Amino acid sequence: MPPKSAIPDEPNAPLTPAMFHVLLALAGDDLHGYAILKEVELRTSGEVKLSTGTLYGIIKRLLNEGFIVELRHRPAENDDERRRYYRLTPKGREIASLEAERLEKVVALARARRLLKRTQPA
Repeated sequence: MPPKSAIPDEPNAPLTPAMFHVLLALAGDDLHGYAILKEVELRTSGEVKLSTGTLYGIIKRLLNEGFIVELRHRPAENDDERRRYYRLTPKGREIASLEAERLEKVVALARARRLLKRTQPA
């Protein structure tokens, strides 16, 4: 049986929250695994903390889907040679954008149903 896709056949299928956070972290810059963990934790004010096992499982799936690539060159001099850096691909950016748009619609619906206060976007 072939491996299950991280994204079902539906074009606007949601990513898992953890996958989306990893794509968001990589949308800003090329990062190595530990930096991805710290970026997710920082951007969520500590609400999302990925374990290394979870992160590397996600990275493997994102690599297999073609949403990220491992870089062959090292972006930082004097960096630990064991670190592997990752970059968001155009396909990964498109999937992350689709997910952000989907979530934006969900939040708009929640506001319309008065589940959230109507606030200005950040």
